[in-house]
Formats: sequence, structure tokens, C-alpha cells
Amino acid sequence: MAGRAPKLRRAAVRPASLRFAIVAARFNERITQRLVSGAREAFQSAGVGADAVEVHWVPGSFELPQAASHLAETGRFAGIVCVGVVIRGQTPHFEHVAREAASGIRQVALATGIPTTFGLITALTEEQAWARAGGDVGNRGEEAAEAALHMADWVRSIRNDGKGAERAGRRHARLSQATRGLSRSSGTR
Repeated sequence: MAGRAPKLRRAAVRPASLRFAIVAARFNERITQRLVSGAREAFQSAGVGADAVEVHWVPGSFELPQAASHLAETGRFAGIVCVGVVIRGQTPHFEHVAREAASGIRQVALATGIPTTFGLITALTEEQAWARAGGDVGNRGEEAAEAALHMADWVRSIRNDGKGAERAGRRHARLSQATRGLSRSSGTR
């Protein structure tokens, strides 16, 4: 049984200088709105101003990676939080959407070097989804925002290290090329 994610030690992020994006899936929107609220609250608690957090809505969880890829390409964000809700139905569609969303979100993070976090609820029932959107099991949006804050700080610390900055620059150039290829090959429904 899954529980709450472990609390991360608050990152030493200087939030005034960072911008973040939240990409939210409209499918199961009432539940997703709670994930967005949880993510916003996490950013606010860390000192990130509301004007430094952009929220972008997409049709469904399958579209999260493509939107995150386009946002990452802008270079404006220290981290991108992807939130959505996929609830098992009577067909295997659930598995396909959840797997491809997870894989795509991971690919965006790896290809761009921009922390792109997974705040997607994959539940068997609507009741389980609500429990993970601010209920007994926590809020996956809040947890994904905390992870984005932590990873943004970690990435900055590596880039600010003398040798780390040089390696990060070379890696960023390679990954930028990969991202351009990813964005051209990403599709929607």
C-alpha cells in the first residue's frame, strides 16, 4: 500500500530568482484542481511568489509530456510540475495512458535537464484518487512541487560547482538537440 511521500528537507532555493510551471490535465478536472492547489501551496510555503508560477492546462494526462517539453524548451523555468488523474476504467486504456505519461515526463526531464516532476495520480477508484489529492494519503501535487523545488536547487548547486558547471553546459547543449527531436516526435491523442 502506498502512503505519503517522505518529507524532503526544505531546499536552500532562492525562490525569488526562480520560475516554475505547473502543467495540469483537464480530464478528472475537479480532482486535478486539488493537485494544482497543493502544488501552489508548496511553492508559496517555499517563498515562490504566485507571479513566478504559471499554470497551463492540457486536455488529458497523455498530453502532459508534450506540454512540459515545450515549456522546458523556453528555458524560463527552474522546474516543471506535471499533475493529472488517471482512474482505471473497464478497458486497458488506463494502463496505456499512465505508462506513456510517466515515460514521457521522464523523457522530458532527461532530455532537457529541467526538473520535470510526476504528480500524476493513477488510481483504481475515484475514492483512491481523492485520497491522493489532499485526503488521507497526501497531495501528489504538493509532493511533486516539493520535488521540483528540491531538484531545482540540486541542479543549480551542480551547475554552480566549477567542474559541474562545465559538464552541465556540455550536457545542456546535447540535451537541447535531443529536446528539439523529442518535441517534433511528440504526438497527442
